Amino acid sequence: MRTTTPAGSLAAAGVVPGFPTAGRVVARGSTALALLGALVIWLALLGPFAVLIQHLSFHSIRAALGPPGALDPLWVSLGASAIALGAMVLLGTPLAYLLARGRLPLARLVELGILLPLMMPPLVIGLLLIFLIGPEGTLGTLLADIHLTGVNTFFALIVAEFYEAAPFYVLGAHAAFASVDPRIEQDATLLGDRPLQAFRRITLPLAAPGLATGLATAWARAMGAFGAVVIIAYYPRGLPNQIFIAFQEFSLSGALPFALLLVVAALPLPVLAYLWSARTRSRVAGTEAP
Repeated sequence: MRTTTPAGSLAAAGVVPGFPTAGRVVARGSTALALLGALVIWLALLGPFAVLIQHLSFHSIRAALGPPGALDPLWVSLGASAIALGAMVLLGTPLAYLLARGRLPLARLVELGILLPLMMPPLVIGLLLIFLIGPEGTLGTLLADIHLTGVNTFFALIVAEFYEAAPFYVLGAHAAFASVDPRIEQDATLLGDRPLQAFRRITLPLAAPGLATGLATAWARAMGAFGAVVIIAYYPRGLPNQIFIAFQEFSLSGALPFALLLVVAALPLPVLAYLWSARTRSRVAGTEAP
């Protein structure tokens, strides 16, 4: 049975029929403010991309990227970033898993060591790498014994990209593994799975969306690494160095085509990883919903 509240009672309570309450006004105002803030942030983040496209023409792109050897920096960056990313997965995944499960001694000290490259300016990282793997560095003499040079070589480029990008993957992987309930792994081992089998069949699939996001972020960071690279690996010339040199020699008109090339090479993987991760998380949430 439907009941109605007399208008006099509403007026006594401070509520006028036909007018929104103060709570509704505040909620609507907050929503409008949030939408306005999201619009401003969206425009601020995408504005540079719009400017990049606006100031480019097919003729300028063809003139910059058409000559023989113009795409060599792209292949150098792709190769070095792929190798650096492989090293991150090989070394960073077990480290992130052990940190997430609290199985490492001095875990806080290890986490601090991962965070330090993020807190230090990339130029400083490049200078310190010279003292570490340069010809006169601590490891430089050992590298020379196996015919590797830590300055202005492809190997130096890989090392510089690794140092700049690896923390992004390790921290992302740590968060991904920490989001997986360890009791699920324990149940799998009780059912007969070995720890490695439980990791491969249970933990890894559940953590995959977070791992993909961390890997894609590290990829974009490695492709765009410049601060440490310009100090320790000016040659062979990757895309960030090529953009810097083209800007010095030809101003913006010469640098923008290579900037577009870097964006096209670096962004598809993070975008695809984000879309796949979001879809996978939605699917998992849908299966867990009652």
